[in-house]
Amino acid sequence: MNDIDEAIDWRGETVSCDSCAHQDLLAAGKCRLKHACVHDRYARRIDRFLNWNQALANDYLAHPHFEVRAIAAKSADVFRLPALLNDPEETVRWNAVLRLPYRYLLRLRDDPHREVRIRVAARLLPADLPAMIGDADYYVRLVVARRIETALLPRMMDDSEAQVRVVLAQRIGEVFLPRLAADRDPAVRLEAVRRLPLALLGLLQDEPDWRVRYEIASRIDIGLLEPFIDDPDPLVRDVTVRRREARKESVQ
Repeated sequence: MNDIDEAIDWRGETVSCDSCAHQDLLAAGKCRLKHACVHDRYARRIDRFLNWNQALANDYLAHPHFEVRAIAAKSADVFRLPALLNDPEETVRWNAVLRLPYRYLLRLRDDPHREVRIRVAARLLPADLPAMIGDADYYVRLVVARRIETALLPRMMDDSEAQVRVVLAQRIGEVFLPRLAADRDPAVRLEAVRRLPLALLGLLQDEPDWRVRYEIASRIDIGLLEPFIDDPDPLVRDVTVRRREARKESVQ
C-alpha cells in the first residue's frame, strides 16, 4: 500500500482518530482522516485541516513537526509571528515573514538559509538591496544584480561569479563596459560587446573567443573589418564577407 493511502504522522506512526483531542471537529465534519488532519505527515492534509479550522492555528505554532508550524503561520494571529523568525526551519520563517510588515523582511537579509535570502532579495525594495551585495551565495547576488539600482552596480564588478558579471554587463552604465569587455569570462565579454559603443569595438580585434569576435564583426564599422577576413572561425569569416558584399552592393 502506498503511504499516501495511509494515515501516518511525522514520526511514522499510525494516526488514530480515537486518541485525537479534536473529537468535536470530527463529529462536526471539520476534519477527516487521510483528508484533513493536523496530525498527518502530508502538508496538503495539514493545510486543509488548518484552513477549515483557522482559529486553532495559534495552538500549533510550537508543534514539533515543522510542516505544521509553517502552515499554522499562514493563519495564526499576526502578533504571534515575529517569534517564528527565529524558528530553526526556513519554511516556517518564510511563511511568517510573508504576513508581517515590510520591516521584518529586512531582518531576513542575513538568514542562514540561501533559499530564504533568495526570496528576500526578490522582494526587497531596490534601495534595501546593497546590504546583500556581498552575500556568500552566488544566486542571491545574481538576484541582487538584476534588481539593484544601476548606480550601485559598479560595486559588484569584482564579483567572483561570471553569471553575476553577465548581468552587470547587461545593465551597467556604458562607462564601465570597456572593463567588462576585458573580463576573463567570454560570456561576460560577449554581453559587454553587445552594448559597447561602436567607436570602441576596434580596440577588441584580438579577442580570443569566436563568439565575441562574431559579435564584434557583426557590429564594427565596415572600414575596420579587415582583420576578420582571415579569421580562424568560419562563422566570423562568413559574417565579415556578407557585410563587405552588402556594402559593395549598396554603393553601386
